[in-house]
Amino acid sequence: MGRINRKLRKWTADVLDLPQDVVYDLPRMTMIGDRQLYIENHRGVLHFSSEKLKLALSKGELEVTGTSLVIRTIWTEEVFIEGQIKSIEVRDQEG
Repeated sequence: MGRINRKLRKWTADVLDLPQDVVYDLPRMTMIGDRQLYIENHRGVLHFSSEKLKLALSKGELEVTGTSLVIRTIWTEEVFIEGQIKSIEVRDQEG
């Protein structure tokens, strides 16, 4: 059933020319240098400190590490952070 669902989603995205992040419920990230990061389509903040931000995703977690991290804006499914960003890691549910 999962394979058919994936094929149907891909076909829908191709035919309707939809962005894949919308069809597959993926996070969208916009990064400006190593100083600003805007993340859309998250499911909540799991952890925040000046060195680490962990966000829940529909299928896993997103972890941002850096120094002097500050949340500038946060909404239901969007977050904007500033600071010196050193790494971004996406972990699926199994990992």
